[in-house]
Amino acid sequence: MERQKRVAAIHDISGFGKCSLTVALPIISAAGIETSVIPTAVLSTHTGGFTGFTYRDLTEDLPPFADHWKSLGLEFDAMYSGFLGSFEQIDMVENIFRQFKTDHNLIMVDPVMADNGELYSIYTPEMAKGMARLCKSADIVVPNLTEAAFLLGREFQDGPYEREYIEQLLKDLAALGPQKVVLTGVWFDSHELGSAGYDSVTGEISYAFSERIEGAYHGTGDVYGSALLAGLLNGFDIQRAMQLAVDFTCGAIRRTKEAGTDIRFGVNFEAEIPALLKNLGLLDDLRLLDSCCPSIH
Repeated sequence: MERQKRVAAIHDISGFGKCSLTVALPIISAAGIETSVIPTAVLSTHTGGFTGFTYRDLTEDLPPFADHWKSLGLEFDAMYSGFLGSFEQIDMVENIFRQFKTDHNLIMVDPVMADNGELYSIYTPEMAKGMARLCKSADIVVPNLTEAAFLLGREFQDGPYEREYIEQLLKDLAALGPQKVVLTGVWFDSHELGSAGYDSVTGEISYAFSERIEGAYHGTGDVYGSALLAGLLNGFDIQRAMQLAVDFTCGAIRRTKEAGTDIRFGVNFEAEIPALLKNLGLLDDLRLLDSCCPSIH
């Protein structure tokens, strides 16, 4: 039997409002991948649209957390970072990447810091520059269009976009250091929304789109990134993994919109997980388990 793959997810935890670790952990685990976590902060809710939330910074806990893992001889098939709670955490996460980097694992950075043309409230331009430095340590980065602008020190441009603009952004982001770039929130017309990918080694540029659903839904970047990583670790190439993630995210948004759920609460990715498993080719494994061990249900 093939060895189970293992991911270390370095994100914050929001007790309510589906995002970060409360999204990454169930999605990646459902894809059959063991998911370990390093929490960067603990919040009562995420910061998008809620007020009065609690916030506990876990910066000082990161180095001993990682050191303990290293003392146990733990190894990971992927390291996946998202929202970081302080400027100091950028250097710490960079060091964690160095501690656990091997010739065979994947380091993915989602530079969670901005959306809709603006930095998040706790982020500063200095932190944006630090995040660009962290991207140098990554094999693949997954920014949205706003984050891409801040990483490159440019003014944000709203869409619809031209292919030439998107493809130049991809190449400029790859020049920061990562081999592969996946850019989210890409749209060329009002009908479709998706992502663009670039492999700097092969020079290949690819796209993945789905139906555009109006509205801004919190946590969708984490949903997308987690599904993307699940696809990559299940052997998908970058274009196929992007399409998997786009379809999964769009399906979760559609369910949420049809239910009329408050957009601050996050999207209904849970009900979309069977579709994700089907597209990953894992449902046959589940049916086999059910036929062999029906008593576990």
